[in-house]
Amino acid sequence: MSTPEPSVFSRIVAREIPAEIVFESDDVIAIRDIAPKAPVHLLVIPKTEQYRDVAELAAGDPALLAELVRVAQQLADEQSDGEFRLVFNTGERAGQTVFHVHAHVLGGHLPEGSLAD
Repeated sequence: MSTPEPSVFSRIVAREIPAEIVFESDDVIAIRDIAPKAPVHLLVIPKTEQYRDVAELAAGDPALLAELVRVAQQLADEQSDGEFRLVFNTGERAGQTVFHVHAHVLGGHLPEGSLAD
């Protein structure tokens, strides 16, 4: 059985792929989305690849989930006057394309009916 390839986010954490990092701690990294859906569109990502989606993270490490939300609030305070939308896509049909849990932080004026993908 082969080992799965590291996710794009694990490769960013390892500095194998460049990204605009806006926050980093021992457990979490936050980057600018390369295809923003709002004036502020950041991704808050746990450094561990252990959890595929937010449901797995909530069940497996609620403290890490709370840290993602805390970081999202901190970044929104800094970049969009504390107002933001926090989106977790869970599953392919819901728009999840990278199966390494991550939160989309969207701020600024959002177009009517817009969602992060």
